[in-house]
This record gives sequence, C-alpha cells and structure tokens, in this order.
Amino acid sequence: MHQNKKGFNALMKEIAASGDRLREKKEKKKKGLGSFLAMSRDIYRPDAKPARYLCVLVLFGVAFGLYKGIQDNYLAEIVKITAFERGIVEFFRETPGLLVILFLAALYRFSDSRIFKIGIWCMAAGLVGLLAAGTGKIIVVVFMVVFSMGEHIIMPVRSTISMDLARHNQGGASLGITSAISNLGNILGYVIAAALFVLFTRLGFARLSLVRFKSVFLLAALLMAGAAVTAMALKETALKTKRRRFYFAQKFFKFYMLEVFYGARKQVFITFAPYVLILHYGADASIISTLLAVCAVFGFLLSPFMGRLIDRVGYKIIMVGDTLILVVVCLLYGFAHRLFPVHIAFVVVCANFVLDSVISLASMASNVYVQTIAENQEEITATLSTGVSINHVISIFIALMGGWLWKTVGIEALFSLSAVLGIANSLYAASIKVEKR
Repeated sequence: MHQNKKGFNALMKEIAASGDRLREKKEKKKKGLGSFLAMSRDIYRPDAKPARYLCVLVLFGVAFGLYKGIQDNYLAEIVKITAFERGIVEFFRETPGLLVILFLAALYRFSDSRIFKIGIWCMAAGLVGLLAAGTGKIIVVVFMVVFSMGEHIIMPVRSTISMDLARHNQGGASLGITSAISNLGNILGYVIAAALFVLFTRLGFARLSLVRFKSVFLLAALLMAGAAVTAMALKETALKTKRRRFYFAQKFFKFYMLEVFYGARKQVFITFAPYVLILHYGADASIISTLLAVCAVFGFLLSPFMGRLIDRVGYKIIMVGDTLILVVVCLLYGFAHRLFPVHIAFVVVCANFVLDSVISLASMASNVYVQTIAENQEEITATLSTGVSINHVISIFIALMGGWLWKTVGIEALFSLSAVLGIANSLYAASIKVEKR
C-alpha cells in the first residue's frame, strides 16, 4: 500500500512537471513570435506593409520551383528536344537577359514596383501559354521566352523594392529576409513537383503522359497568377532603377574576364547537366526536382558560410580553389559512364549535380574582388551590372556551341572543354594581385 502511494505521488509529480514543460514551450513560442514581429517592426518602415510583398515572393518562389523542376524533362520527354536543340532553346531563352537593359530603358517612366508587376504578369502569361498550347517545339520555345522575359525584367528591381520597404540602414536585413523567403519557396516548389510525379506514377500514369506535366504547369500558373494579383495591391513607389549604359573601366578588366569564364561554366551546367541525367541515365522529373530541392537547401544553408569563408581566407584563394574542384566535377560528368557501372555512375553524377551547385556559391568571391578595388557603391553596382551582361553574352553562345559539341563528338568532349575552361579560370584568378585593404 505504501509503495502504491509512492508510485501515485511520483505519477502526479510527473504530470505536474509535464504541464510545466508544456506551459514553458507555449511561452517560448509566444516570445519567439513576438521577437519575430518585433524584428520585422525594426526592419521595415511603419507604412511599408511588407506582408503583401513577402506573400508575393512566397507564391512566386513556389511557382518558379514547380516550373524549373520539370522544365528539362518536359523538353526532353514530351517536346522531344535533342541535346543539340537544347542549346538552341537556351540561346533564345537567355536572350531576354541580354536585352533586359533595352526593356528597362523602354519602361523608364515606370516605377520599380510597376516594372515588378509587369514582370510577374509576363511569367504568368508564359506559364498559361505552356499549359494551354500544344507541344510543338516552336510554340513551347516562344512561351519559354515570354516566361524568361518576365524573369529577367524583375531581377534588377526585386532588390531595390526590398530595400525601399526597409527603415534607414536596414536594407541588408530586408534583403536577407526576402532572399530566404524566395529560396524556401523554390525548395517547396521542387518538393511538390517531385511528390506529384511520384504520386502520378503510383496512380498508374505512364512516364510520358502529358497529363503529369500539364498538371504541374496548371498549379504553377495558378500560383504565379495569384502572385501577380497580390502584387497589384502593392503600394506604388517613387523608386526608379538607374537605366545607365554599360560601364567599363580598365581596372575591372580581370573581373570582366572572370565573368566570361563563369558565364561559360554556368551555362554548360544549367543547360546540359540535367540533360545528362535525363538522356544518359533516365532520370525522371521526380529525381530532377528532388536534386534541385537538395541544391536549394544546400544553397540556403551554406551561403552565409561561404561568405564568411571568403572574408577569412580571401577571395583569390576561393576563386582558384573553386575552379580546381570544378575540373574534377567536369571530368566526372563526362566520363562517369566509362569509369563506373551504370548504377554507380548515376549516383556519382547526381552527387556531381549537387556539388556543382555548392561550389557555384563561390562566385560571390568575384563580387568581393570588385568591392576591394571600386571607389564607391555606384561604381560597384555599375560594374556588377556590366558583369551580368557579359555573362549573358557568353552564355547564349556557349549554349549553341555546347549543343553542337554534344551532337558531333559526345558529352566527353563537351565536359572536357568545360574542364579546360576551369583550369584557365584558375590560372587567371591566380594572376590577380591582392591589395592590402
């Protein structure tokens, strides 16, 4: 009896302790929510109403992730775009990036918020077109270009709007929040796309069933249209992005050359790496979407670490080391199927896909290099903008040449050329003189 009483008392104490722990958790949750709201109040202007803008970014991010998650499989499996034709498609898809300065010049009377709305409506129109149109190669490429035009139009203005909503000296914090929300939206989009394709497979839909792709396009179009409608409620700003011409200066010549190498490297992997997985290893949309989600998670988690690493060891070491690792990645992409059995080669190439995404984060080192030799913030902005344009010029021609190389001599030659460019990039980066700040 005495033992039963002791056991009962112990049980009552445990129940009381559990109640205390539950109350503590609730209090912490309230404090955490209160801290977040307090932080938001500290970052954003009282009249900014940032929730609308952040909601737009969430819808936009998820829709973008859905579209990108299935884009390459749709082109390869449904539209029957060959490896050579993929380079031609990318030439046209990247052309709006080259012409974005002309688009912005034509819209010079519009505020940044209005340009942002126009860009999102363009992307929504591209998705609706892909949903409603047939699978002919020309019509698909036309609507991909419409989507890309909207994507490139909003690139220069997203950051300025984020900073405009912030209080004085809180622009960086606002950019951090909006970047994180966009990345999380992309991750969610990739995961949803992968989950939908797994579900379709279990429901018995064939791999080449158009219904699977159109269903994802429908969801992406609805979310992007929701983002566009929500964006219409955004308060008009007086902000206008500077529509200046290209800015060239002799002291930034090495940066421009680094952008040439980076543009070539980026385009080879963006255009052809997914195609290697799809055409050589039979990866379906669920696998590609999952890999993109993993890449986005690593990017989200490792970006701050990469920034601190650049500050600690210096931009030069990062630029040289980054491209040396890239050489290994290139060779594994091109020769994994010759070095390993098919099932092992597939795993190696998937790991390569993620590794390439991680090392691409090191591209911010060149931005730090510009900062060290620029005289003021305006010069930094103008130089980086010129770098983006140079990047796109190289990208569209590399896409064409890469498709031709794959068709004529195979992926071994294509990725061997990428490895050579990586070595050249490392040697060139090693020639940079690091000035004491």
